[in-house]
Amino acid sequence: MKENSLTYQAAGVDTEQEGHVLSLLGRWVEQTFRLRQGHGAVKLPLGYFANVIDLGNGTGLALSTDGVGTKILIAQMLHKYDTIGIDCVAMNVNDVLCVGAEPLSVLDYIAVEALHADLLEPIARGLHRGAELANVTIPGGELAQVRDMIHGVRPGYGFDMVATCVGQVPLDKILTGQDIQDGDVIAGLRSSGIHSNGLTLARRIFFDHLGWAPDRHVEELGRTIGEELLEPTRIYVKEVLAMLRAGLRVKALAHITGGGFLNLNRAAADAGYVLDQLPEPHPIFQLIQRHGKVSDAEMFAAYNMGIGFCIVVAPEDFGAVQQIAQDHGVECLRIGFTVKDPQKKVTIPAHRLTGEAGKFTAG
Repeated sequence: MKENSLTYQAAGVDTEQEGHVLSLLGRWVEQTFRLRQGHGAVKLPLGYFANVIDLGNGTGLALSTDGVGTKILIAQMLHKYDTIGIDCVAMNVNDVLCVGAEPLSVLDYIAVEALHADLLEPIARGLHRGAELANVTIPGGELAQVRDMIHGVRPGYGFDMVATCVGQVPLDKILTGQDIQDGDVIAGLRSSGIHSNGLTLARRIFFDHLGWAPDRHVEELGRTIGEELLEPTRIYVKEVLAMLRAGLRVKALAHITGGGFLNLNRAAADAGYVLDQLPEPHPIFQLIQRHGKVSDAEMFAAYNMGIGFCIVVAPEDFGAVQQIAQDHGVECLRIGFTVKDPQKKVTIPAHRLTGEAGKFTAG
């Protein structure tokens, strides 16, 4: 590791301990699966992007829940809350997509330190915009005043928000990557930037280590560092649904969030992923790595590095996938291919990285 380099764990996110704790939680959660058989049965194991419940008559209800993490603190620093709702919708609808489902509705939960119209009205506008982009409804939610629990970087404006998305998928159309074959193409859809992962490390570097103000203009970005970090997570619903409805041989879908490209090996098939044509990352990633002296292995484990969503598709259908994405205004690139591999390794040859067991190693 480089001298004085920063890591996600040192910044305050213990991904190794998180895996251990999740296994403890999962042990109890999985025991609930046996409580329903047939109607209401859980169709997938824990750990995929979303799960599916059997509603009967061949219909599945897809479910996922997520928040936006410490991106909320960036919003407080800038006193700008009109995009954070887009992120909250995006993190959930993009996950529901990954099982081949159409997202239908999102429910939000917002906990606040205190009630402020100039906080909640912009949040609601962002939720509305996210719903428009994903073509989902928001049929309800919850607002909780928990002054003793929630604090942030702006006095009185502490808040947290999460959401749950529900979608629909025919039980015989559930996608988990079970049909991936040697030589399938990995198509990558460009991200809009940092999205909603790795903000803790980014904040440590820019605001604590460098002492930058959030309104500092950064030439490489063409805007302030705060504006860049608040860029909303891209929503991929319309283009991915168009691909599924076109009858293309889509094998797997992966939302590239925390864990970066390691999200690919959630797929069920014994397949490895060779990422040999990755595009140049956005300038924000280069700034994080340079100023924090962050290793390649750490960067690729914490960030999307310019690709926010992946489609594993039969080689003959890549051209159609790329065209559909472009028709929706999203850049789509061939970033790699699959190989038979029971260990499900993710390799990035240009950086001499191999990913397995939840982390990348160099060599």
